[in-house]
Amino acid sequence: MAITPDDKFASRLAFLDGVPICQITQSASMKALVSPKYNYIFQKKDGGFARWGATEEDDPDLSPFGPEIADIELSTACSGITGTPCKFCYKSNRPVGENMSLETFKKVFAALPPTLTQIAFGLGNIDANPDLWAIFSHCRENDIVPNVTINGARMTDDYYGALANLCGAVAVSRYDPKDVCYDAVEKLAEAGLEQVNIHQLLCEETYESCFELIEDVKTDPRLKKLRAIVFLGYKNKTSSRQFNYLDNLSKYANLVESCKEAGISIGFDSCSGPVYFKATNPDEQQRMLVEPCESGLFSIYCNVNGEVFPCSFAENTLGWEKGISLPGVADFLRDVWYHPKMVAWRDLLLASSTKCNCQFSTDCRSCPIYEELNTCKRED
Repeated sequence: MAITPDDKFASRLAFLDGVPICQITQSASMKALVSPKYNYIFQKKDGGFARWGATEEDDPDLSPFGPEIADIELSTACSGITGTPCKFCYKSNRPVGENMSLETFKKVFAALPPTLTQIAFGLGNIDANPDLWAIFSHCRENDIVPNVTINGARMTDDYYGALANLCGAVAVSRYDPKDVCYDAVEKLAEAGLEQVNIHQLLCEETYESCFELIEDVKTDPRLKKLRAIVFLGYKNKTSSRQFNYLDNLSKYANLVESCKEAGISIGFDSCSGPVYFKATNPDEQQRMLVEPCESGLFSIYCNVNGEVFPCSFAENTLGWEKGISLPGVADFLRDVWYHPKMVAWRDLLLASSTKCNCQFSTDCRSCPIYEELNTCKRED
């Protein structure tokens, strides 16, 4: 971790029932949490993150003090990139939707604990929420790095400049026509943003297209500054049922190997942890870079109405028909992090690791919602 001479550090103690439970220190470049059994260091510039327990070899199962990352929905209004909503959208968003106002966001933000390092924002149309830039600025003013995923449509030079100025990382979703995505990647890099990724849906129906993307990264000059491809496993929450989760281990391993041979950096959503482990048989070093499902353990999701769920896919599922309202919460640990619903979810998730039959059983946390994701629990 590099510390520059002009770094100014601020430190604070977090308390529970009047007893100090951890110390949080941060500067312009880093944030660190120290406690007897849970610790982390976060580098704000590049997103570098390290977590450990009582010793460096310990890997905590959860953060006892609150989430490290919050996924916050700012708008449900999305026209897709061609004016037609995507059939695979698990949110079933439409051109007319709801927005989280700056006023609501400030209440949400005020309720979040000091453990938070980043916010990952979700929205459809870049111009849907008129408070978008004020919300990002509020994060920066309060030492939180905003990140966002965009669809690449409806962009302007001003939008590219604002994203590069305010965000730590931007992901551009790749749909047809792919030029919308590639042009946005190039423009963001030209605006000075160093952390630009492509989000690629991975399912049986998009499998071949993933290889087309690999070839494009190798040959298309617009993608020369791309940081990584992030493959997002399909979750069948839509009503269309036109797509299928890719659980073929040979195909999955072939995709990973093709990226490796091409020298392309890749990432996966946490939901893909089980299939990644079983398909690639990672060594100890690679395992350290894979975070399986962390919902309710290290992260939370907050919808456009300010309701908290373990993850965005849990919304409107059994037991989570309604989330935990965040605005106005006086004690996040008591009222959200250790709410009986969140504790029950967490216990279910952690217990799933002990039932896994693969050699990485302590790392494979199986999804409580989608059985199809739990590849490691099946014998092939």
